[in-house]
Amino acid sequence: MLQTWFRMFQNVLGKADSGKARRGMNAMTPIKVTILLAAVAALAGCGPYTMKSPYRSGIRSVAVPIWARGKSVYRRNIEMELTEAIAKRIETWTPYKLATETKADSKLTGRIVRIDQQALAKVRETGRPVEVEVTFVLEFSWRDLRSGKELLDKTNYRVSGTYVTSEPFRQEFFHGSQEVINLVAQRIVEEMADID
Repeated sequence: MLQTWFRMFQNVLGKADSGKARRGMNAMTPIKVTILLAAVAALAGCGPYTMKSPYRSGIRSVAVPIWARGKSVYRRNIEMELTEAIAKRIETWTPYKLATETKADSKLTGRIVRIDQQALAKVRETGRPVEVEVTFVLEFSWRDLRSGKELLDKTNYRVSGTYVTSEPFRQEFFHGSQEVINLVAQRIVEEMADID
């Protein structure tokens, strides 16, 4: 197919041009430009790609109240940081605007069920962790406030990140949790886009 287009371009934009002396060596006539643009537009439409937004067109705004913490989550303000990251990601990467619950078309609620930490590598002599994995276990739902329809409902949703406690990095839980918070925000926005 591409070879056929290429041959057509060679013929249309070919080197044998009777008016070269008048218009210059490689002059583009309006008809050549039109044919070239039509061919490029036709090729751009090939394949599984689309210019259509992957997000719902009927939803214009989302309310994102502060997420809740499970009884076993003792990290202070982690739900605030997560809510802020999700709200920023929605505002930046989707066509939805943030709004209060009374003015929004939809509402995204969630809860941090628990936060697990696991040593991935330890110093043999001391048993001190070198690399630690942090996993947030979440549940969240996205509901259309106008119809009451559940748009998205996820439970036992796990997102993990790591941090390195050894020299020269000397990272702490904060570093790993920030990585996970950003990943959670990204994945939730991706989940909002994957809806049929």
